[in-house]
Amino acid sequence: MADLVDDGIVGDNEREGNEEEMMTYTDTISIDLISHGVRQKGKLAEQKTVVKFREHARDRLAYWLANRMDQLAFLTLSGIGYGFNNDGSARTSGAFSTLAFASDVSAPTTNRHYRVTNDASSVYTGLAAGATASVDATDTLSYQSIVDIVTLAKTNYVKPLMAGGKEYYVAFVRPEGLAQLKKDQDFQRAVVTGLERGKMNPFFSGGTVTVDGLVLHEHRLVYNTKGAASGSKWGSGSTVDGSRMLVCGSQALGMADLGSPEWAEKWFNYNSSPGINVDKMFGLLKPKYHSIYSGTVEDFGVMAIDHAI
Repeated sequence: MADLVDDGIVGDNEREGNEEEMMTYTDTISIDLISHGVRQKGKLAEQKTVVKFREHARDRLAYWLANRMDQLAFLTLSGIGYGFNNDGSARTSGAFSTLAFASDVSAPTTNRHYRVTNDASSVYTGLAAGATASVDATDTLSYQSIVDIVTLAKTNYVKPLMAGGKEYYVAFVRPEGLAQLKKDQDFQRAVVTGLERGKMNPFFSGGTVTVDGLVLHEHRLVYNTKGAASGSKWGSGSTVDGSRMLVCGSQALGMADLGSPEWAEKWFNYNSSPGINVDKMFGLLKPKYHSIYSGTVEDFGVMAIDHAI
């Protein structure tokens, strides 16, 4: 539901007939089903190993499901098609590209896509409009860039998360990106001196760091180009490795979650070969609505920040 834009009525002027219509926007999330299974070769194979097939099969399938759902969520937020892995390489299987919600993946909108710019000496020069072909190898993250990113999120009216009466955004960043920040002296001073000293300080404990209302969350599945072939990366020569940090506020991602995963076990070959399968029905969508502030349709709750790694 959009904010109200009219200024209302003053004094004893007529109120009736001058009400403002509240504008609401809706999205439709398409759903689909993903599944995977494993199968033991037979009784003899089970006897030859100490590995318990059923126990390990369920563990591996549970991890597979959680991991693939995370992959798709990050790709959706990043505006990257499901034909790619999260490291920029092409998927060997085209199954995910045929999901019912795959065609709903969209690139970041104009006022939600930026890139870090530094000079040749890696000195921060500001944020620029997102353009992967313009990313240079020196365009790394810094404390100054974090300050500008939070400012942009606020001035572009990305709806924040609220906790304790304060506004917060959550930034998902690759380990390389967080390492860049930890090496930055301004960032070190902000975290080491700005927070409680001691072994529980997140700079020393490796915990989640909150800087200027931005919760920095490290995640390996944040989109990057380290797996892409030279010529398919970023930069003017398509040789620069980069990553897309995601700055998320409220309602950054829509998910239709249709119940718990379903497990099925079956025996094959005259009950000598067990198999286990898991499936999950869900859908993903990055919400986009008309912004009363920019006058255009924008990604509602997420900003994409490209930088070199």
